[in-house]
Amino acid sequence: MRGGEDVINKVLPDEAVMEIMGRVGANRAACALVCHRWRRLESASRQTITLGATGHPDKCLAKIVQRYTDLRQVCVDEKLKVPMQHHHHPRLAPRQCLIRRPLDEGTTSARKRRRRSAIVLGSETEGLDLGLNSLWDTGFSDTGLQVLAEGCPRLEKLCLIWCSAISSCGLVTLVQACSGLRVLDMQGCYVGDCGLRAVGESSKHLEELNLKFCEGLGDEGIVAVAEGCGKTLKSLGIASCARVTDVALQSVGANCQILEKLYLESESIRTAGVTAIAEGCPRLNSLQLKCINVTDEALLVVGQSCLSLETMALFSFQKFTESGLVAIGGGCKRLRAVTLSDSYYVSDRSLAAIASGCPELTVLEINGCHNIGTAGLQAIGRSCRKLVELVVKYCQKIGDEGLVEVGAGCPLLRALHLVDCAGIGDVGVGSIALGCPLLRRLHVRRCYKVGDKGIVAIGTHCKQMIDLSLRFCDRIGDDALIAVGQVCHQLKQINVSGCHRVGDSGLSAIAQGCPLLLHLDVSVCQNVGDMGLVALGKGCPLLKEVVLSHCRRITDVGLSLLVNKCKKLESCHMVYCPGVTAVGVATVITSCNALKKVLVEKWKVTPRTRRRASAILMEFCMDL
Repeated sequence: MRGGEDVINKVLPDEAVMEIMGRVGANRAACALVCHRWRRLESASRQTITLGATGHPDKCLAKIVQRYTDLRQVCVDEKLKVPMQHHHHPRLAPRQCLIRRPLDEGTTSARKRRRRSAIVLGSETEGLDLGLNSLWDTGFSDTGLQVLAEGCPRLEKLCLIWCSAISSCGLVTLVQACSGLRVLDMQGCYVGDCGLRAVGESSKHLEELNLKFCEGLGDEGIVAVAEGCGKTLKSLGIASCARVTDVALQSVGANCQILEKLYLESESIRTAGVTAIAEGCPRLNSLQLKCINVTDEALLVVGQSCLSLETMALFSFQKFTESGLVAIGGGCKRLRAVTLSDSYYVSDRSLAAIASGCPELTVLEINGCHNIGTAGLQAIGRSCRKLVELVVKYCQKIGDEGLVEVGAGCPLLRALHLVDCAGIGDVGVGSIALGCPLLRRLHVRRCYKVGDKGIVAIGTHCKQMIDLSLRFCDRIGDDALIAVGQVCHQLKQINVSGCHRVGDSGLSAIAQGCPLLLHLDVSVCQNVGDMGLVALGKGCPLLKEVVLSHCRRITDVGLSLLVNKCKKLESCHMVYCPGVTAVGVATVITSCNALKKVLVEKWKVTPRTRRRASAILMEFCMDL
């Protein structure tokens, strides 16, 4: 305004105002409050909305659709118990808005109930989550689908996540009205073949279909979709659909020649179904299988036919052997990401075939493959120089020599995860530190041979480290943290839970050298006390989450000095800290205006503290 004249609205056309709204992010909703024109433009330009199971979602959606008349993407997620901001399609400008609670929840008793549930408290034995996850009235139903059908004729993407109240009747109504649907996600929805037949008949532009955990489906529905949408379908997910058999997959293979992504999890699927997909879908670039009755014959066909395959994940396979993976390595030269989980028959020869045949490999996860040993990992290190992420879990036969080869041959490695690998120690971790200076994430859990020496090497050479987790590694202590604090100044997350040798000296070094720290977990560290918290408060003002549970030396004094400095703290866990009393809990509650979650024994929260916590957290929830 200038001299009573509205200069902005006079000069800027509608297109310019809408472009500005698309760039303001979380403040977009506030733009609608400027004037009637801006409210109209904000409503007309909104294309994406996400709705949780809040109150009466059908009624809430009806009001939303009435205001926003050009919605293209709608997500209803029954697992979202609080209002959420919205994700936008990458080709569209960012669209974010705030979903308010329905007016019928505005009663005094409802407001009190929400305030009480906004804090997470604990019982005397364990933490009890009472936060924003209860007392919801109804779920999303066919009525909501009717609202979408009438109000969103240009709908392109619809996600119905665990909406168990919808049925085929509602789905039929929706797809008949929204013929331009391109993405349909019905994970956990109990719809039947009738609804899916309507999808095949009406959704001629469908590109992505997710049917995971849709227990009511059978072959008939999948066949109808394959025959009706086969020319456009690019992504298909099927899981826990016991009535879906090879018949459905054979139809997919015969009709969906441009299919690119396939996720299958079923005991009913056998070799013939997967073989039909591999032979009929040459563009397949992502394959995830959790089918225990599929044999090597299917992988042989995949290796011969799916030459564009880039991502492969095989879970809980019992009939695959090394011959199947040898075929994959021989044919799928573009493979970039491989996950092998819970295989008792795959050996080092299999991994060597993948390594030698797939030089573009960037991500490898080996989980519970007990016959893969050091030689297999050595082959990866020698052949896959582009490796960026390596995950090794529950592989007892892999020793330090495997990591030595990875360190020598994979200089681009940025993430390493080691879980329950008894054969890996300081030599292997030290080799990674020397050869992989770009390492940014290191997670080590229950690898009892890894000690200070290996982590000191990490701290010395890996200056770009931002995420360090060393859970329950008994040989790691203050010397390791001191080295990390001296070099890794970009560190944002550190977890030393269960590292009993870590104390105030190590924590103080982290506090002094890592001012960007956001998340800290020192639970079950018996030597961490108030001095460490004091240093943390002085050196890490950006801290958002701190886990202090089972730290017996922490008292109200240290806690007070921490929260008085860390004003951005959002989450604090302090269960089983005998030195923390109701006074300390009250200090945390009253000192941290950004607080979202507190985990503490219920008996340490006085009625007065609970009232204060309710006021703070209710204000946060309303402003979210």
